Amino acid sequence: MNAPHPPKVAGIDSTVPSPAHTATPAPTAQGAPGALIQDRLAGWVSDLTTLHELSERLSRTATLDDALKELLRAGAALVGAARGLVVLEPADGRGPDTTVGLGLTRADLGHLETVPRTATSLGRLLDATAAYAPGAADAASAPTAGETPAMATAGAPAPRPPVTEIVQPDLFADDTLDPRHREVALRLGYAASYALPLVTDAAGRVGAVVWLYAEPAEPAERRRHLAGRYVQYATEHLARLVELDRARTTTATLREELLPSRLPRVPGVQLAARHHAGPRGGGDWFDALPLPEAALGLAVGSVTGSGPSAVAAMGRLRASLRAYAVMEGEDPVAVLSDLELLLRLTEPARSATALFAYCEPAPRKLVLAGAGHSPPLIIGERRTEFLETSLSAPLGMLACWEAPSVELDAEPGETVLLYTDGLLHRTGDSMDRAFARLHAAAVGVPKAAREDPGAVADHILRTMLPAGPDAPNSVHGADSEEDVVLLAVRFE
Repeated sequence: MNAPHPPKVAGIDSTVPSPAHTATPAPTAQGAPGALIQDRLAGWVSDLTTLHELSERLSRTATLDDALKELLRAGAALVGAARGLVVLEPADGRGPDTTVGLGLTRADLGHLETVPRTATSLGRLLDATAAYAPGAADAASAPTAGETPAMATAGAPAPRPPVTEIVQPDLFADDTLDPRHREVALRLGYAASYALPLVTDAAGRVGAVVWLYAEPAEPAERRRHLAGRYVQYATEHLARLVELDRARTTTATLREELLPSRLPRVPGVQLAARHHAGPRGGGDWFDALPLPEAALGLAVGSVTGSGPSAVAAMGRLRASLRAYAVMEGEDPVAVLSDLELLLRLTEPARSATALFAYCEPAPRKLVLAGAGHSPPLIIGERRTEFLETSLSAPLGMLACWEAPSVELDAEPGETVLLYTDGLLHRTGDSMDRAFARLHAAAVGVPKAAREDPGAVADHILRTMLPAGPDAPNSVHGADSEEDVVLLAVRFE
């Protein structure tokens, strides 16, 4: 009778071979063959359950920083260490490069950076895997034009050797230990280390991780086996987050380049802008454009969608609005009508909201038109109220867009706040309650802050979104999908 096959536990195949740098732990129990098999099965079930739980926790991390911290915590539990350090350093040189510690302060990390790279297990692992660029192994073995696979295999370089773990069970017993490394180890209070590379076939080298022990020690073979398994999965997860982080960085850079790097200085008004983007990169924008006869064009808007395509559409729409504003800015309705026609012809699958204002600073006069956009808010000593623009559909929603403009005569010291809907949506309230909160926040602007449009905008943000940068509905919250744009115009 054949022995039963080891079962699959929690979706993990127990028959997968061990990683190159470890071996499956040998049974230590003595007794009948059946008892040995049962002991081995029980050990496999326990190990696979642990790996499943730790992998599930890691899979729930959505940012590189969280994933690196989870890797350190889980790995420390697996190898029986209290502290650790992970270095993210992709082999393709495109970044992001970062270092995260567990149980180590910034000062501790600074001390570790003073140790020569070749003197540490982390540095040796990173240097040994420097050639592990994405797809390098596949490229080396791929046949060229006119070459058969057999010819390519015959002439290909030998496969890159596996990079193994580095175990230093007693640093101070090592006569070859670098003096600076010895000094830092004494200062930080660690005497042993266990390091693993973070390498995948698809992404190449991602980085390396090391765990530190306060006393001379090294993880047992079973712990090393589990840690190797876990690090394999963690590296794949990190590689995906690296690509996601790069995409977000590219989108954010593109978006920032498409928005004004500075606001114009025009006598009679003070300007301030605040822009906080969602994690996927949205299509909200603002603009302030000097116009002939000492006038000023002011605009805020939002394009539907998120990601690079929405950012690109926002850039095209904003550039077109600037051109229309120069030609016929004194008539905001004409500007938005031209913009609506352009959007309908060139971006038929998109819609957008927009508000454009023609501002004459000397007489403190504004002429505005809105297309499906939230009304501006006037903040002053004697009044705090919304300027009701006429009801109008967003651009691209109707066959022909048109709405009358409205005029505003501002008083000295009053601030007109233009904003996008993200300010209201990020509160998590209904629109009616969000508008009420915005009005209350404007009423509560301190008297001293009313002289600075930037201080007014900051007070509005703090009051509307007080949860802090790590909260889901905050300005910087990773779970929020909405951009937030504020453009404050204070009349002198």
